[in-house]
Amino acid sequence: MKSNNALKRYAAPLLATAALIAFMIAVPDLAPKTAASLIGQIKTMLLVVPPIFLLLGLLDVWVPRETMIRFMGPDSGIKGPIIAFALGSAAAGPLYGAFPVAAVLMKKGSSFTNILIFIGAWSTTKVPMFLFETQALGYRFALSRLAIDLVGIVVIALALKTVIPVKEVEQIYKASETERK
Repeated sequence: MKSNNALKRYAAPLLATAALIAFMIAVPDLAPKTAASLIGQIKTMLLVVPPIFLLLGLLDVWVPRETMIRFMGPDSGIKGPIIAFALGSAAAGPLYGAFPVAAVLMKKGSSFTNILIFIGAWSTTKVPMFLFETQALGYRFALSRLAIDLVGIVVIALALKTVIPVKEVEQIYKASETERK
């Protein structure tokens, strides 16, 4: 029974691995490039994921749940989204790094809207990207894109909060609790 659950749980990665192997066999000319790309992605992940988990451990231990609820919980007011934007914008690393952080924020009592804002900010409002755009494309472009992103992230977060049923949100929070154990 347990191996059946493991098979179901890892069905997508196993299927992707099988598809990659089939591709490399079917198109042997691209196999070296494919393998090099895969190795590069694994190296990147090994450089990014451990520091994220170290910071998550510290966040989990150092920040009491009551503090997180006060600053990012459902009744946090405007400071919740501002903190979510700041955390997401200051974060480093690819988007897949945001999801373990979001799980810890959920465990600590952050509201679903603030979690969505955090993920949106992580994906679009990074400080280094803003600085690059400022130099490459000018302040006007960078500030315009940032303003549009800020509004867009809030609109999308509120729309998702409205559309996703409460029971489903509760299941997401429950899953974040069980995944951390």
